[in-house]
Amino acid sequence: MNITTIDTEPTTTGSFSTTKPWIEVTAPLGERYDEILTPEALAFLAALHDRFAGIRHDLLAARMQTRVHSANGRDPKFLPETDAVRRDRSWRVAGAGPGLEDRRVEITGPTDRKMAINALNSGAKVWLADQEDATSPTWANVIEGQITLFDALRGQLSFTNPDGREYSVEGRMGLAHGGPAETPTIVMRPRGWHLTEKHIRFHDRAGRSMSASGALVDFGLYFFHNAHRLIELGLGPYFYLPKLESHREARLWNDIFQYAQNALSIPQGTVRATVLIETIQAAFEMEEILYELRDHCAGLNAGRWDYIFSIVKTFRSRGRRWVFPDRASITMTVPFMRAYTELLVSTCHQRGAYAIGGMSAFIPNRRDPEVTAQALEKVTADKRREAGDGFDGTWVAHPDLIPTARAEFDAVLGEQPHQLARLREDVTVTAAQLLDIPSIGGQVTEGGVRDNVRIGIRYIESWLRGVGAAAIDNLMEDAATAEISRSQVWQWVNDNTVTAEGRRIEREWVESLVQDVYADLDRFDGDRFAVTIFRQVSLEPEFPTFLTIPAYARFL
Repeated sequence: MNITTIDTEPTTTGSFSTTKPWIEVTAPLGERYDEILTPEALAFLAALHDRFAGIRHDLLAARMQTRVHSANGRDPKFLPETDAVRRDRSWRVAGAGPGLEDRRVEITGPTDRKMAINALNSGAKVWLADQEDATSPTWANVIEGQITLFDALRGQLSFTNPDGREYSVEGRMGLAHGGPAETPTIVMRPRGWHLTEKHIRFHDRAGRSMSASGALVDFGLYFFHNAHRLIELGLGPYFYLPKLESHREARLWNDIFQYAQNALSIPQGTVRATVLIETIQAAFEMEEILYELRDHCAGLNAGRWDYIFSIVKTFRSRGRRWVFPDRASITMTVPFMRAYTELLVSTCHQRGAYAIGGMSAFIPNRRDPEVTAQALEKVTADKRREAGDGFDGTWVAHPDLIPTARAEFDAVLGEQPHQLARLREDVTVTAAQLLDIPSIGGQVTEGGVRDNVRIGIRYIESWLRGVGAAAIDNLMEDAATAEISRSQVWQWVNDNTVTAEGRRIEREWVESLVQDVYADLDRFDGDRFAVTIFRQVSLEPEFPTFLTIPAYARFL
């Protein structure tokens, strides 16, 4: 095992002896890893952790306290202490940076070389280069994803398939060549605050050692190596920020941006961030999140699948009123989801921020025209609703969906790059509307339980194998959709929910479904089915806040 360290010397402050903070890499170094894990880049990571790791820890502790309050019956609310921020109509966010003026269709996907090339050749306006939910954080994926982005920004990204087929990026990147961009603008999504990078250790001034923050590792390596290059291309370092639960967490990101720009002699305000509103707590603090990031903020995104998971997780033990029906019943048109998206568009446009829509889970199947036709029909309806509601752009997960999504936004936007002029002053959303779960309707069925078990087991296998975005039954599943599946099972079991067919959902019955699903699975060389993880996150009394935490600690 290779160990990469930065030498340190003790320093003395008064009567206390301290050590200069440093970073240790404890995993093997693959080909070209040394180009990313340079001494200078590791020193930058050490500085980020020295300044911000403690605040991160405090904010994660605050999340735990919020969960306790929610379990004890305290609902989220619009904060009285920040009322002045919401009432002040004068402030605006920085808005779009160069290359982000038109975001009508964004493609999301992991940062492996082949998927990156597909995304950059897709014709989308933006590529969300995802180091989070669409990427399984194996050591190889984390560092080789950074190599992919490094190469892409220098025009040297290529890939040769095992069958000999070669792939390369077809267009020029950036605006510096004098014409419009020929490839999507890259917006990189680091991991959330809750995730660690166990292959990198941070040693603090007191000599304590701890796993590095996944968010700081992803952000720090990308920013250090590519910020100046992005500016040379006429763009900038742009980020999607996931899983925020409060404006204080947004403030931490803003402080990091300020420090990083100063450290690399980059003008303040060059960074642009788009925040995913994908927790129920953040939905009540949209304006405050924009305010904290106002000098670096481009917009908000409706992270629909994590948002649904967040609500199930937050209220999972609060009784029958909060029990969700089958996952298929939770559409974007149910009242509480309409309230959420309407509030997001209105909030964004009142502050000069872009509102970016969510991702439909339906994907085409090039071998099955009927499945493809059904997927395109559903995606058309979804994107037509978003464009009509005032969103400035949307997400797709597959290149074949880009023309469908673009057509719906073209019909509304025309030649205009956005809809910021639509302030949606007609929108008034109350706390009760955001929390109106009973209005969903629908039922819990035996088929719905079985689907959740099957999806959960199959997705966890894919994730452990290093594939974070998996096509399962003609739906694109990532960590967020798998979280919905397993958290619903946990809720139904613990609520003693009875299915529409009259069966009580008990642990023993779900365990029999797990065994049946596992027995029917098609096995293959290199598969990593781990039903123990599914049992742990859906059937044990203790509810893990994210399934990826125990799976990462145990298997990656």
